Parts: sequence; C-alpha cells; structure tokens
Amino acid sequence: MGKIAFIFPGQGSQTVGMGKGAAETNEKAKKIFDQADLRLGYSLSSIIFEGPQEKLTLTANAQPALLTTSIALLQSMSEAGITPDYTAGHSLGEYTALVASGAIDFEDAVYAVHKRGVYMEEAVPDGKGTMAAVLGLDRDNLQSVCESVTEEGDAVQLANINCPGQIVISGTVAGVQKAGEKAKEQGAKRVLPLQVSGPFHSSLMKPAAEKFSNILNEISIRDASVPVVVNVTAAPETTKEAFQEKLIEQLYSPVLWEDTVQKLIDLGVDKFVEIGPGKVLSGLVRKVDRNVSTISVQDPESCQQVIQLLRGE
Repeated sequence: MGKIAFIFPGQGSQTVGMGKGAAETNEKAKKIFDQADLRLGYSLSSIIFEGPQEKLTLTANAQPALLTTSIALLQSMSEAGITPDYTAGHSLGEYTALVASGAIDFEDAVYAVHKRGVYMEEAVPDGKGTMAAVLGLDRDNLQSVCESVTEEGDAVQLANINCPGQIVISGTVAGVQKAGEKAKEQGAKRVLPLQVSGPFHSSLMKPAAEKFSNILNEISIRDASVPVVVNVTAAPETTKEAFQEKLIEQLYSPVLWEDTVQKLIDLGVDKFVEIGPGKVLSGLVRKVDRNVSTISVQDPESCQQVIQLLRGE
C-alpha cells in the first residue's frame, strides 16, 4: 500500500473567487474564512471572493489568502477521514502544511503569514530586487553562474529548485539580469522574468527574517502529528524546535522542492494530493517522477472526486 502526501501551493496560485464554493457548501470551510477575517481585522474573504486581482496579489494579502483557501478546502477531506502520511508546501505553502499536520493553529498561521508578507514587501525597496525562472540549465551550472555574478558585486542566488530544468533565481535587479545572460551563455533555453514584488528566498530577505522571528515567538508552535518535509532541507520534521528554526531560514534560503518531492517518493509516497487553487505543484511532481499519481482539490466537486478515489469507491 502506497503512502499519501498532502501538498500545498505557494504564492502565485491565487485567483479571485478561489474557495468560494467551499465556503458556500461547507460550514467548517466558511468558518475558516470567518476566522481569518476576525484574526486579521479586515475582510480578507471579500478580497478573495470579489477581488480585485491586483489587491489579492499583494504579498500581504496573497499569502494569508492562499493559506485560508487551502485550509478551507482541507475541511471536507478531514470530515471524510482522509489523512496524509506526510505533508509539504511550496514556500508559503509550508505554513499550510504545518496547520494540516497540527503544528500550528490556523488563526496563528494566518496572522503569521500576513506579517511575513508585510515584512517581505518592506525588506527591499521597490524596484531594487527581482526574480527570474531559468529553464534548461542544471543546478550545479546555475549555482556557479550565481556565485560568479555575486562575487562581481551583484547579489543573486538560487531561490526555488522546482524540478529538473526549472530553477528560479533571486537577487538584485542587476544580479538577476547578469545571471540570466550568463545562464543563456551556459546553455539555458529560456530566462523568464517573474512578476514579483521582491527578491524572495535570497539573502536580501534577511531583514525580513529578523523581524519575522519576533512573530514566530508570539505564536504557539507544537510538535506535528504528521511529519512535514520542510523546504530548507527537504527532510521530514516533527519537532517544534525544527519548525521554528527552519521557518526563519526559509525566508532567505532556496526552496528545495525537487528534493522534497524526491524525498517523499523515497519515503514511499505514490499519491500526491495538491490542496488549493491551481495545479502548479502537480505539474512539478510529474516532472520529477511520472510514475506517481497527482490529484488536485480546488473546489467541492474535485474534493468529492478525490475522496471517492482515495476511498476506492
């Protein structure tokens, strides 16, 4: 019997209207949106359900919005008795995984990721940092490119190692541009600038990490009942001490998503259930290993289909 992993998307997957069906059909899901509004002191749910997209996409809104939507969708899975053997999430999605694994209460998590978004936006002046996706160049070569550009005085580093042939770099605008040019010289097929508000998962986020450590001290973090494979090391963790440490490091360290997926497969996972809007993570999982199955929960209809599938109905 294979094992199941619940995986949760990160920033970029947000869309206006996400989770609305769950809120309208499941009382526990509706309660999640209500709890988010109450904890944050503003109507996050109206931004999620009604937009506009520009307001939803702001980092300080997008992060709690995605967490809230994924946890709302999770309610029907929990009611049906579907539980994972492991959880994992991409960047912001790691907080959703921690809630799903029982390590953080939802109200604390939604508050923490809102503050995380605020601090990430404040860490680097607008227009000074950026990110780009590099396609078709292996990790070692791109690492060497980033190191050489940084040594020349323009900071840039690997940020998201998503799957074979898809790595995101992050740093100063000049650093990312120079690294992109050198990557093409080394054989990269394409370099795609990302529409982001800052150089996430780079050393430029260390000011945000310092502020955010105070927020993590305010909230309660427990040992997890289900192991979480964390971004920073791609290792399964269950202790509150590990989570506290890794969540700080995560802000300025690469997201080892390809390694995370491979670790889950090595641990016996053959079914990946992506819970949240979009199918970005499902696509990345398939690029790591096409032999595992991926299914996504985005609305009440897909949730019921997944429940029936996992029950063998």
